[in-house]
Amino acid sequence: MISSAETPVRLYLFQLNTASIPTPTGSLEMSEGCYLVQTSAGQNILIDSGSPATHASQSDTSPVRQGKNVVMHLADLGLQPGDIQTVICTHFDIDHVGYHSHFLHADFVVQQEQHVSAFGGYPRYAVSSPYWDLPMIQFHIVDGDVDLLPGFKLLHTPGHAPGHQSILLQLPSTGSVLLTVDAIMMKRLFTPDRIAWPMDDNQDELRASTRKLQTIVDQEGVELVIFGHDGDQWRTLKKAPDFYD
Repeated sequence: MISSAETPVRLYLFQLNTASIPTPTGSLEMSEGCYLVQTSAGQNILIDSGSPATHASQSDTSPVRQGKNVVMHLADLGLQPGDIQTVICTHFDIDHVGYHSHFLHADFVVQQEQHVSAFGGYPRYAVSSPYWDLPMIQFHIVDGDVDLLPGFKLLHTPGHAPGHQSILLQLPSTGSVLLTVDAIMMKRLFTPDRIAWPMDDNQDELRASTRKLQTIVDQEGVELVIFGHDGDQWRTLKKAPDFYD
């Protein structure tokens, strides 16, 4: 269990793979990742788990590069799946839940809206259900913006998918870090009047969540905003085994 006395002290970015997606004007550099947060009490909190082993090669006509799954990243840090105490489920899309079965001993934190949609048969989440609808998973359900612990806040940011959540961290040296995840996949989409992409669920909610995150960046003095799939930005970021502290 996470203690209310502990705080986040270290953030690792696990880059799982990258790909160049053809567009009418050139190509779009996409990156897939997940995150590890370590706390002052030695807890390990995993945020998402990436695509399952067979998904990337089957779902994308563009060649995937730099493939390394979450278990491999943990091993590089001297950790095993059993060392993870908590898994934050930002949403149940397949590229975020593919290795959940490796962490069945952990506490899975999910937004109520996401949980209700998923177990209510929402078609989008049904596609990935073999990876999150597992008998041994213990879900800890939260509703809205919640302080998981001091300096670690879950933010309800629907629009891309029902019950999507982003994360705001306060680190000792880096300061405030916002993980937008798929609420804002690319830096250039961080604008209030953005147009929803085909994989987004609800444009009105997407814009509302974008405005909410912009307000948080301004009010909290966020030092670093990390966008979920922005391959150009991820090239500039510290990636595991390096870290933000």
